[in-house]
Amino acid sequence: MKYDVYGIGNAIVDIVTQVEGDFFEKNGVEKGVMTLVDESRQDELMKHIDLDKSMLIGGGSASNTVTAISQFGGKCFYSCVVAQDDIGKFFLKDLAENKVETNSKLETSPIGKSGRCLVMTSPEGQRTMNTFLGVSSSFSSEHLDINAVKNSSYVFLEGYLVATPRGLEGLKLMKRTAQKNDVKVALTFSDPSMVLYFPQQMSEVVGTGVDLLFCNEEEAKIYTKSENLHEARRKLKELAHKFVITLGANGALIYDGDTFIQIEPFKVPLVDTNGAGDMFSGAFLYGITNHHSYAEAGKLASLASSKVVSQRGARLSQEQANETLEILIPE
Repeated sequence: MKYDVYGIGNAIVDIVTQVEGDFFEKNGVEKGVMTLVDESRQDELMKHIDLDKSMLIGGGSASNTVTAISQFGGKCFYSCVVAQDDIGKFFLKDLAENKVETNSKLETSPIGKSGRCLVMTSPEGQRTMNTFLGVSSSFSSEHLDINAVKNSSYVFLEGYLVATPRGLEGLKLMKRTAQKNDVKVALTFSDPSMVLYFPQQMSEVVGTGVDLLFCNEEEAKIYTKSENLHEARRKLKELAHKFVITLGANGALIYDGDTFIQIEPFKVPLVDTNGAGDMFSGAFLYGITNHHSYAEAGKLASLASSKVVSQRGARLSQEQANETLEILIPE
């Protein structure tokens, strides 16, 4: 296969900033989840943050995941939509620098504004996101590269795409194409808000099941309508051949199709939870597509995500990715 993973998702550039604990109540922001907003709402919020102390970095859930896979040494392809603006140029340059191939080109991109996400981190390290999708909301099945799908070991579907009708159709076509060509399908729920507010759309993507599902404990319980983790994991067996439930400070729980594997956490000071799930998915997918067991991949993912939450921003540097591999997967 030419690619380990072919991902689809929103093309988003993150504006990462620190806010005070009372910021959310003062500004009417739902804390701890991703909320889609229009440009004027995002501009209004940005008037109340310190832009001089904020960071502009490549983002987007599935983009973060394929970037992580590439940093660890995997081969990835990514489809998305950017505009012909500075944010779009920044996003595509970031993909190229991280050796992620794409069929998105600036010169053929639509006129408009590229997606951006205001990532607000509270003093205790919890991330809250307000996202303006811009032209990314126009992502649809026409933006897929069918040949790249056929030449991938896995396709990776970003749950955020269920929020738009065209994105939903793109997810469903990607899944159908993969299944017809014996390519494994991995899906991430992406955020509790996606399974809470778009349950029907998410169910259409899950359909009769996926090969690998990524979710956190809250998402698992919401989607399966379960009161506890034990009930949720039992129900998830009916939806996914294999799955990963991240548990925050308690590590993760992996179902490999036969048994449950408890992945221990790496204890670190919590600075910013943004991107932790994306990194876990990326490191895990790198592991299982590069001849490592589910347990080994889970341990790598746990270490990598612990490094992400101990700093600001959703990604590791290439040097940090190399160090993580050296610790767990020595030459």
